[in-house]
Amino acid sequence: MFMNRSNPAVEVMILRKNIKGINQRILVRGKKKKRYIHFDNAASTPALVPVLNDMSRFLEWYSGVHRGTGYKSMVSSRVYDDCHQVIGRFVNADPDRDSIIMVNNTTEGINKLSYRLHLKPSDVVMTTDMEHHSNDLPWRGKATVVYVKVDKDGVLDIEHAASIFRKNYPRVKLLTVCGASNVTGHVNNVHLLAEMAHEYGARIMVDGAQLVPHRSFDMKSHSDPRHIDFIAFSGHKIFTPFGSGALIGPREVFTQNPPDYTGGGTVKIVMKKKVYWSDPPDSDEPGSPNVTGTYALARTLTYLSRLGMDKLQEHEEGLTSYLLEQIGRIPGVELYGSTDRVGVVTFNIKGLPHALVGAVLCYEAGIGTRTGCFCAQNYVRHLLGLKENHEHLKLYDQNRNDKIPGMVRLSLAGYNTREEVDYFLQWLKDIVQNKYEFKQRYKFFIEQGSFAPVDFTGGSLVDKVYKRCMKGSVM
Repeated sequence: MFMNRSNPAVEVMILRKNIKGINQRILVRGKKKKRYIHFDNAASTPALVPVLNDMSRFLEWYSGVHRGTGYKSMVSSRVYDDCHQVIGRFVNADPDRDSIIMVNNTTEGINKLSYRLHLKPSDVVMTTDMEHHSNDLPWRGKATVVYVKVDKDGVLDIEHAASIFRKNYPRVKLLTVCGASNVTGHVNNVHLLAEMAHEYGARIMVDGAQLVPHRSFDMKSHSDPRHIDFIAFSGHKIFTPFGSGALIGPREVFTQNPPDYTGGGTVKIVMKKKVYWSDPPDSDEPGSPNVTGTYALARTLTYLSRLGMDKLQEHEEGLTSYLLEQIGRIPGVELYGSTDRVGVVTFNIKGLPHALVGAVLCYEAGIGTRTGCFCAQNYVRHLLGLKENHEHLKLYDQNRNDKIPGMVRLSLAGYNTREEVDYFLQWLKDIVQNKYEFKQRYKFFIEQGSFAPVDFTGGSLVDKVYKRCMKGSVM
């Protein structure tokens, strides 16, 4: 099944066949049913059927891990510990020098690192103007945060990064940067940035949430000046449900001070006035760990490795290039960003609120996208050419997503197809050509903070599916 092939379409079809819910049908305007198209992969990807099947078999042996003397506990403990190594291998972490710490998601991993580095206010942390809030806010208040600029297209200014290093040497302790933007999909040359950081005696942390799911990633040897010191990524963006993610970095960092969260599982011996902490990763995985989430992530990464990340990347890049080329031919559509990117495309239609465009794609076409600022408000404002406006806070408080600046984001994954992209492009052209009609057909509902067709009676479908899910019988 996983033989080497020259045609990436084969791997794409294998992956697509194994996507849970790939043929799910939904009710759209006009009381029609259409197959749902998921173009919101940058937020979360669907799950894989083979992994869910593996999970079902593992759950027969699932138990609490570590220190249990029963067979199930011993099996689960061994599986859980081995899964750490599987996850580390996916990004070529060093099993002898790196600690693979399981967290819930990238956000938790970055927050954990922000505490574990024990920074001082006089220390400098460099981040960038293109970051997700999760790679900006955790550093504030723990050190002096300096931002690397981006150009008009949102591309990182490498020369500005170098000037910050020079100006603040030797106070810069960390450069933290996204591997790929969740707004423009731009891919940063993190190994070049790593070499620069190490030259000035700093470490580098890569937010891998949008990069690891789309491209093969190599942390490189600790002896390589291009080595990535820390990386964090999430399972839910790489076909893994059950809320797992990983923070990977030098073991020495996680043995220098007490962990940020303490409790069961983090200690060797507890005395009245002295605590002997466990070795990493146990010291940074307090309480009962997410065994099922860790297992699911490890099995997913194994599946993708065997299928071939390079083949999926080749397909996705071709699909993204085609999408960008075709959108660029549609008058009235403004694209954001530049060239080298993962499958993330953001745009606006002149004369239409981004939230309305997203609603039309949902209720008319059955396409799932995302609108707004994507937890990267400073970056989106920059791309839109807007300045900070404190008056926008009133709009947020009033739930007026129809007036808040933002974009429409379409995000691809390795299982999406040319046919799905063509279907989206047809609808995009229709929306552009019939803007006035769609404005009349839709109304903004403040209570739910979104647009919906004035004549749509299928809104109750969400309620129906919700009730079935909660009762345990989905459909």
